[in-house]
Amino acid sequence: MLHLNGYKIANPTILARIPREELEALLTGYGHKPYFVEGDDPDTMHQQMAATLERCIGEIRAIQQHARERNDATRPRWPMIVLRSPKGWTGPKEVDGHKVEGSWRAHQVPVLDPVTNSKSLKLVEHWLRSYEPESLFDEAGRLVEELRELAPEGARRISANPHANGGLLCKTLDLPAFRDYAVAVKKPAGSYTSPTEVLGTFLRDVMRNNMTNFRVFGPDETASNKLTAIYEASEKTWLAQTEASDADGGDLATDGRVMEMLSEHTLEGWFEGYVLTGRHGLFATYEAFVHVIDSMFNQHAKWLEKAKRDLGWRQPVPSINLLITSLVWRQDHNGFTHQDPGFLDVVTNKSPDVVRIYLPPDANCLLSVADHCLRSRDYVNVIVADKQPHLQYLDMDAAVTHCTKGIGIWDWASTDQGVEPDVVIACAGDIATMEALAAVEILKARFADLKIRFVNVVDLFRLMPEHAHPHGLSSRDFDSLFTTSKPVIFNFHSYASLVHKLTYNRTNHDNLHVHGYHEKGNINTPLELAIINQVDRFSLAIDVIDRVPALRGVGDHAKEWLRGQIIEHLAYAHAEGIDKEEIRNWTWKG
Repeated sequence: MLHLNGYKIANPTILARIPREELEALLTGYGHKPYFVEGDDPDTMHQQMAATLERCIGEIRAIQQHARERNDATRPRWPMIVLRSPKGWTGPKEVDGHKVEGSWRAHQVPVLDPVTNSKSLKLVEHWLRSYEPESLFDEAGRLVEELRELAPEGARRISANPHANGGLLCKTLDLPAFRDYAVAVKKPAGSYTSPTEVLGTFLRDVMRNNMTNFRVFGPDETASNKLTAIYEASEKTWLAQTEASDADGGDLATDGRVMEMLSEHTLEGWFEGYVLTGRHGLFATYEAFVHVIDSMFNQHAKWLEKAKRDLGWRQPVPSINLLITSLVWRQDHNGFTHQDPGFLDVVTNKSPDVVRIYLPPDANCLLSVADHCLRSRDYVNVIVADKQPHLQYLDMDAAVTHCTKGIGIWDWASTDQGVEPDVVIACAGDIATMEALAAVEILKARFADLKIRFVNVVDLFRLMPEHAHPHGLSSRDFDSLFTTSKPVIFNFHSYASLVHKLTYNRTNHDNLHVHGYHEKGNINTPLELAIINQVDRFSLAIDVIDRVPALRGVGDHAKEWLRGQIIEHLAYAHAEGIDKEEIRNWTWKG
């Protein structure tokens, strides 16, 4: 239904000012069958609206019956109603010589001073009496019996309709065992695979097991994001015309359960409606363009907060699961326009009761996180995972343990067992983790006695204090990871300021030095992009040398070598357009 009352806050509306035939052509082009209800006489309009509603409902039921009885999913032309009535209908027609009903002024408070102006008070009284309250309420102020009987009962009430309280209708997903999709890891950081490609096989079977209450959403990027395996279970929804060439890899079907449209805000609207009516899903999109739905995410998070805190009768609904991929550090061909990891900053502004952020470092961690998120209720879960081949660090048992903790020391990458570390090297994100590990390897080779503690973060909100977020760490637990006095070099996927925001009141915050995206980029090689933003292995190692007192002086020659490596690798990237093989195929030597 489209209600045209002609105006918004202070301007006319576009669709109300174009000719009717043009509006009808527009709506018909959108696939609708428009019916118009127009006028300003209430009695006439009520009868016209009732008749039009009856006709439209009859057409809708006929379309449904035809599709169900004949198994025909051909796109129908659904009826719609265009209601054209005056703005401020039945309100004051004029106030202080200015038109109100049928004007933009009706969007405002029509009478501003009835408390201090007797003329205005009389105007308000005349307006309200025009509704004949004596015929609507009895002497005690209660609605008269005749009108009370019109109110729907039980589930027919708006507030009690199960479709508007989707938790009542929600069915738990039948999830396959995510461990069955594990990537074999013979040794940490010894092999590469695409995390989202692995996830795609898991989501394929989630789809197969839940063909009536699970959908995947994406802006024309399901294949690009390497989730192609999903098409083995269900293809993309397509109700428009098809061509012969579509059969060659088009993956289109009238009953497809993958919703693709190059419009992130439309997809988010579909997804929110889907979960609010009790169904489940996942929305995968490029990291740089998830910002298109910033305000929609904000409003859904606000709704969730109020529903959880203030409306006890609302049943929990499935979470909004956002897979943020095609990440900033692997935009080798798209360049600067596709480099923006800042959605995480937007998410952290919302209530800790409803938002979660996960940065799984590899495919097994991604599987564990995805399973957890799909089982959850009443959250917005943001999962950051790239589609390109990345190093695999943890076998499935270790991945589950690590993700359950959300943050932890990787003993195999540390050299401080049993003693206090000289430095903590921490990281969050796939590329940030690889470059941090490579820095550790360089430092181990150059400074055999250096005691390094390596910390990886999956659940970003573990960085916050426990009183500020349900996932936050106690001060004692945080200090046991990051120490109370040693330098911490933190390599972060996104903007460095976010880590400082989450940790600003921690004991050792003054010694926390965060490396992150600096809004510098172009069509760079991966290492070149890392270097110009100082999240690369060489810059990290230099920072360690500068921050650890024991390395001052003795580390000078190593620093010179590291600076030379930066110059050498940048020159190679500029000359060859790729990184050296030792960088492209780097693995952990231990």
